Amino acid sequence: MSVLQKIAEIENEMAKTQKNKATNYHLGLLKAKLARLKAQLIEGGAKSGGKGESDGFDVSKTGDARIGLIGFPSVGKSTFLNKITGTFSEVADYEFTTLTCVPGVFQYKGAKLQLLDLPGIIEGAKDGKGRGKQVIAVARTCGLILVILDCMKSLVHKQIVERELEGFGIRLNKKPPNITFTKRDKGGIVISNSVPLTNIDDQIIKSICHEYRIHNATFGIWCDATVDDIIDVIEGNRVYIPCIYVLNKIDQITIEELDILARIPHHVPISAHHEWNFDELIEKIWQYLDLIRVYTKPKGQIPDYSAPVILPNAHRRVEDFCRRIHKQLLVDFKYAMVWGKSVKHNPQKVGKDHVLYDEDVVQVVKK
Repeated sequence: MSVLQKIAEIENEMAKTQKNKATNYHLGLLKAKLARLKAQLIEGGAKSGGKGESDGFDVSKTGDARIGLIGFPSVGKSTFLNKITGTFSEVADYEFTTLTCVPGVFQYKGAKLQLLDLPGIIEGAKDGKGRGKQVIAVARTCGLILVILDCMKSLVHKQIVERELEGFGIRLNKKPPNITFTKRDKGGIVISNSVPLTNIDDQIIKSICHEYRIHNATFGIWCDATVDDIIDVIEGNRVYIPCIYVLNKIDQITIEELDILARIPHHVPISAHHEWNFDELIEKIWQYLDLIRVYTKPKGQIPDYSAPVILPNAHRRVEDFCRRIHKQLLVDFKYAMVWGKSVKHNPQKVGKDHVLYDEDVVQVVKK
């Protein structure tokens, strides 16, 4: 029996099994088996994939952030890329117009943002249908995913796209579970939790470990974890990416229909053809990328507001700022003078561990 057949068999069994406390253990074991088989499928595809399979997908990273456009064929991804970046990506009324990864760049608030128009995803992409594996593999490298949806089919396509991305280890608009997992040489499976676990128990966790052939490990759990959380932590290759659902072609629906679609979380309605609501979408892209701008100030000169240094909000210390400019700057670093919201006095002398805020001005003083 092939891996795909085993996956289909387990998925059928899960669909037939009622969800209740009595079946939690059985379902948890099935989920672990399913995740392990999918991991084998992905790894097998990566090893057997020839050079030709990746043609057109090896796009070098440029700019300050990478954004991937994901969606079914003919939802308007290419039109959106063309309008927002001025890059040509072929547009037509038939499906699968885009067959490779088409990059484009646009600027916002001084940041250069790379946009990737990926070929239309289809159901079963995670299992290798179409060029789904290459599409989703590129999506894993993005700092933000825009799921482009046709307003007429949004909910149907949304669920399928989410399922395909989930199957490839991409978690949309989620944070990593607050769980530590460490393999050991001996001692069995040791589990400690600081909160009550309502979804799983020690027996389920141990059965999942047994499925992965893990006999000695420690778990530290600081959240009300689920079976999926435990599997994700053991797999260790999950990526957590913010996502905006772009509801395209709003020029083809009524106001009442648009009000219904407004209930979808993390959404922005647009018309790529008419360029409607692009301003709101671009501003939301900036918010979800969670970037900050830091301006440089050479000694004795005014700050350079034309070319900010763009930093992720999670890495915004003076050390990160220096490393972004040039690694040698850290070697010669003595201290920095900072103007802005991150300091009490303007200017203020700070060290390399100082945390910067958006639109701060920094002058680095060398040894």
